[in-house]
Amino acid sequence: MHFKLIICFVEDGKTDAVMKAAREAGATGSTIINNARGEGLKQSKTFFGLSLETQRDVILFLVEEHLSRHILETIEQAGEFDQKPGTGIAIQVDVEDAVGVSHQIQTLQNIVEEEI
Repeated sequence: MHFKLIICFVEDGKTDAVMKAAREAGATGSTIINNARGEGLKQSKTFFGLSLETQRDVILFLVEEHLSRHILETIEQAGEFDQKPGTGIAIQVDVEDAVGVSHQIQTLQNIVEEEI
């Protein structure tokens, strides 16, 4: 079984919606890294030296490759990434090998067989 890693940088207020949407689209789990900072085309504003930027979360999803595009598109819609600038981005990366997911493989095989 082959996997992809979806890395999602999202406003912390949209984290729960993105995770719920990803789970409904076929993701079987995630890892969240809280309080990340980022900057886009425009630099963040400051007020007396304090940054006024919103906090970001980084969400990592290890997903089966046949489900990855659908999950990625679902994440984009839930996070409104293309509708509102600065809400977040998501990318996917090929995973050469993974361990510790053997307990999920049977479930994933059934899901993938239904999709194909």
